[in-house]
Amino acid sequence: MQSLNAQAPLLPGDHQEDYNLKDTSPQLGERWPNGGAFGGRGWINGGDRFTSTYDLVEQMFYLYVKVVKAKELPPSSVTGSCDPYVEVKLGNYKGRTKHFDRKSNPEWNQVFAFSKDRVQSSLLEVFVKDKEMAGRDDYVGRVVFDLNEVPTRVPPDSPLAPQWYRLEDRRGEGKVRGEVMLAVWMGTQADEAFPEAWHSDAASVHGEGVFNIRSKVYVSPKLWYLRVNVIEAQDVVANDRSRLPDVFVKAQIGNQVLRTKICPTRTPNPLWNEDLVFVTAEPFEEQLLITVEDRVHPSKEDVLGKISLPLNEFEKRLDHRPVNSRWFNLEKYGFGVMEGDRRKELKFSSRIHLRVCLEGGYHVLDESTMYISDQKPTAKQLWKQPVGILEVGILGAQGLLPMKMKDGRGSTDAYCVAKYGQKWVRTRTIMEIFNPRWNEQYTWEVYDPCTVITLGVFDNSHLGGNSGGGSNAGRDARIGKVRIRLSTLEAHRTYTHSYPLLVLHPHGLKKMGELQLAIRFTTLSLANMIYVYGQPLLPKMHYLHPFTVNQVDNLRYQAMNIVARRLGRAEPPLRKEVVEYMLDVDSHMWSMRRSKANFFRIMSLVSGMVAIGQWFGNVCYWKNPITSVLVHILFLILVWYPELILPTLCFYMFLVGLWNYRYRPRYPPHMDTKLSWAESVNPDELDEEFDTFPTCKPHDVVRMRYDRLRSVAGRIQTVVGDIATQGERFESLLGWRDPRATSLFIVFCVCAAVVLYATPFRVVALVGGLYYLRHPRFRSKLPSVPSSFFKRLPARTDSLL
Repeated sequence: MQSLNAQAPLLPGDHQEDYNLKDTSPQLGERWPNGGAFGGRGWINGGDRFTSTYDLVEQMFYLYVKVVKAKELPPSSVTGSCDPYVEVKLGNYKGRTKHFDRKSNPEWNQVFAFSKDRVQSSLLEVFVKDKEMAGRDDYVGRVVFDLNEVPTRVPPDSPLAPQWYRLEDRRGEGKVRGEVMLAVWMGTQADEAFPEAWHSDAASVHGEGVFNIRSKVYVSPKLWYLRVNVIEAQDVVANDRSRLPDVFVKAQIGNQVLRTKICPTRTPNPLWNEDLVFVTAEPFEEQLLITVEDRVHPSKEDVLGKISLPLNEFEKRLDHRPVNSRWFNLEKYGFGVMEGDRRKELKFSSRIHLRVCLEGGYHVLDESTMYISDQKPTAKQLWKQPVGILEVGILGAQGLLPMKMKDGRGSTDAYCVAKYGQKWVRTRTIMEIFNPRWNEQYTWEVYDPCTVITLGVFDNSHLGGNSGGGSNAGRDARIGKVRIRLSTLEAHRTYTHSYPLLVLHPHGLKKMGELQLAIRFTTLSLANMIYVYGQPLLPKMHYLHPFTVNQVDNLRYQAMNIVARRLGRAEPPLRKEVVEYMLDVDSHMWSMRRSKANFFRIMSLVSGMVAIGQWFGNVCYWKNPITSVLVHILFLILVWYPELILPTLCFYMFLVGLWNYRYRPRYPPHMDTKLSWAESVNPDELDEEFDTFPTCKPHDVVRMRYDRLRSVAGRIQTVVGDIATQGERFESLLGWRDPRATSLFIVFCVCAAVVLYATPFRVVALVGGLYYLRHPRFRSKLPSVPSSFFKRLPARTDSLL
């Protein structure tokens, strides 16, 4: 039965189509009907009003109540003082301000927002009450508003001026002592008061949970690579003076520890000349700790000297020019807290020669290059002008599944996180709804169109006392993730689609709901856009002084940890599990399913060449006489006039590109369950994929061999995927997956066809051969324009789950 259940998602049926992208038709833009939101005496007359600030989301109306302050409140007859607070009531919803002790003229400056869709009353009541330590709070007075008389405010109009209102008694039969200053208006989510307002949608959240439900914008810390070039040391003496030391240097920043190789010769003046590279973030909080150690025994090392250096004093390098090296005096280990005279005597016993700099010419990778959203170098002086604007309207979600139990029933408190470049955004949390509507719009500057925006939906488990139960309480659960490559978007077009949220669980593939988005990519300069396609993917320092594959993996892992720690210290925090899921922290882990998916990607490319071979075989065997005759004529012409071979080939690709234009994709690519091999994975493979690393298998030998196999196979899996990616980029040259790249290529093809037709073939062959055989002096370390263009082409990695 277990295997049958695991194979249930594989069967073709009604659910197969649910994994596809769906077109939606939301009512985008701000529309202000005549007479205001409630049809009363609003301020908006003369038709609909459209604005551009929130034109990618649906308009949502809110009743805003701003409680500013009160004055001359009467003291209590029991205590002789007044501990006032304000309660705002609209139907079944109640919001209250904080209370003040013994204050008759309090100031609150708090805003309450009530969703119009949930309003079931035509009266708004504002109560001023006196908090009692025991028993029922005293009633001071109230102010009542008729919602049909509430004005509508339209940004960018100035905020509505608050007014003083006399308090009336409970029955409304007369005025009482005291006044309260209020402002009441109808507005939308575009209102400045919206982000910090108390929302009736989250009326059940109290205490610190209130901070965890608001929408926020976060900025990733500014990351730097710190390069420590360990050159040499002088006067290094072992603790056992009868032997020469086996010396190496260990450098540490926070929890990052790197060490040099042991100096091959035993000498008091060892030489290494090794580079150690770390990731660090501004503001620099840690220090660089350098220790010189002696390998006494394979399991024992003696520390011979150490020094701690602040990162602020190191030079920031913008290019490959070397920085000045410096000698640093080492402090004898173990004598740092001795009396001053002895410490001074031993401090200068040895010294170390270092060249340390903060690298500003690199882009610090915290994402996989397959899904990179930012390619700018660290130093802002090296940034170029943006080439476009990305606008994303996060409309809402549909059909979310219950993620936790609350009061004996399933519940989901969903929020969405979007990450592009250094800017992270988090929508507000919508409480206990499986079809939340956020309707929040955000904007990013785009410096390179060959980048990816990532959006994830999560269940909020940090709502104070209402966080629910279950084993996952305290961790925000993953609901699903969406990736969109900007180069696959047509400029100035608004895409409105519903993206399925697909997650692979230990028991199989599961659809968790759908995320509805509105996306628009606007180009600022077509010339800049075309220029970018010929530039290297990463800053030039990555090619002049490249890192090894192991270094890139280790540095990316450290960068992810730093980003997760810093964003986790914000208020409210963007939690570690959210950041790691968005940055694909476990993408390097071995998976039989991913390996099969990459293998069949290669097979799909090979099958195209096999089809060409079969077609040529049919020509040879005269299966279609007309085709065979035409091929023979073409063959004779090309043999007789070899100068026509290249022009004919380029012109043919030009025609194929034009022909494929009719079949170009109409919407951005999304997770393909068949391509990911997620629909046909068996339980044993899933058990292996979701196994812990190291494995939880009990036998020590099995653990060692299994982990080694997974580590090696993970790299093989990456290589196979890279091979498939190169082939898919060839396919996308004429596939209109990236409209701008295909346009550039077919224009190049037609120009090349004309030039090659007018140029003798011998001249072309001579120039091409001499160019490829040119001396290294005339070669650049930077990638060529064709190579850079090719690396920017999209592959089907965007559709891998």
